[in-house]
Amino acid sequence: MGGLAALAREAGHRVTGCDSQVYPPMSDQLQALGIDLIEGFGTEQLALNPDMYVVGNVVSRARLSSGEPRFPLMEAILDSGAPYTSGPQWLAEHVLQGRHVLAVAGTHGKTTTTAMLAWILECAGRTPGFLIGGVPMNFGVSARLGTSADPANSGQRPLFVIEADEYDTAFFDKRSKFVHYRPRTAVLNNLEFDHADIFDNLGAIERQFHHLVRTVPATGRLVVNGLEESLDRVLHMGHWSEVRNFGSAVSDYTASGEPHAFDVLHRGHPVARVEWSLGGVHNQLNALAAIAAAEHVGVAPADAARALTRFDSVRRRMEVRGTVGRLEGSITVYDDFAHHPTAIRTTLDGLRRRLTGSRATQSRILAVFEPRSNTMKLGTVKSQLPWSLEPADLAFCHAGGLDWDAAHVLQSMGQRACVAASIDDLVRQVVDAAQPGDHIVCMSNGGFGGIHQRLLTELQARLNTPA
Repeated sequence: MGGLAALAREAGHRVTGCDSQVYPPMSDQLQALGIDLIEGFGTEQLALNPDMYVVGNVVSRARLSSGEPRFPLMEAILDSGAPYTSGPQWLAEHVLQGRHVLAVAGTHGKTTTTAMLAWILECAGRTPGFLIGGVPMNFGVSARLGTSADPANSGQRPLFVIEADEYDTAFFDKRSKFVHYRPRTAVLNNLEFDHADIFDNLGAIERQFHHLVRTVPATGRLVVNGLEESLDRVLHMGHWSEVRNFGSAVSDYTASGEPHAFDVLHRGHPVARVEWSLGGVHNQLNALAAIAAAEHVGVAPADAARALTRFDSVRRRMEVRGTVGRLEGSITVYDDFAHHPTAIRTTLDGLRRRLTGSRATQSRILAVFEPRSNTMKLGTVKSQLPWSLEPADLAFCHAGGLDWDAAHVLQSMGQRACVAASIDDLVRQVVDAAQPGDHIVCMSNGGFGGIHQRLLTELQARLNTPA
């Protein structure tokens, strides 16, 4: 919604917005754009009298225990008859019309892959518009309109790259957001069970992905992860577009080499080479997906690969928040958005692989996480947590607000796992356990109580305290 607000502002509209406890980097971006942010959902905001209320999917008709509405502004909008729409519908009607939309869908990796694709097209001189669920460091903003005409293809549709989320659109439109986007190029990056608050099972999510497939025209392209059986089932429901797959041994696009330096093969023939600062097999697959999608709009794989050598990732995707100490004995603190067990495992695997290939082979990984997403709060995939944390030497869980027993879930990890009911206790546990050379990975889909800076401050204070 913050990115959408930025697009509306760039299009010339006066934009205000309201939310609760907005945190960086989006709060900083909105402030820099001069977009007024109102705390809370009070009915006094009806006096703004806008031409349109654009409603995000966090808003509902829910009631508090007192019986009062959780979102009184929404009740006032409904009572007054004021005009309102959903974010995805507004975007489809006012931004995406007439553009070649390249949509990136998947349970994991959407933000990073969308940022890769936008950067590839930018380096190719295509000046794409984009809407990304994070802040790509190559651009510094999460959204922009881009050019109204494609300078590389006179008379062709301008390009727009969008992160295509399967979560529902709004309380009044329970379709997945991505069905509004009508892409001509659609990346299906991966698919597993998530969003247990709105989907009953994996089959229900697969059905929504097939709704997306149904919207891609015959002249379009589906870029599909060949390693995912769930996506095979989606395609078997029917598809009407060209398919290019990646990842598996028999895919159209495969990789040969380590994730930080690999050749890109198209049907077995080398067509490009990627050497970059990113690690992890997941980012190697993300790169293949972005290269295959860019090729659909005329960017050669070799050119796409050259662009990726200058790709700086996205904020909160293994973003180094700071280091404490000196040289090889320094402690590094990372911020990562991982919140699903598979994403946690992927993040930690990538770091472990990178450390194994460096001089820091003996370095420890400390995983600090909070089960904050709706799926994790419900405990639907809690049994996967010990598996997801295997690459870490120690794990620290913030269990505040959970209805399930995190200590019991993690008991198979023995003394490698610690549980804390508060952020204060969690910080103390991590600081007490930290040693020179450690890598501390903080994982959450929220602000995590500013734990990153708190850890850096406490660790620095400990280092400066005489023994």
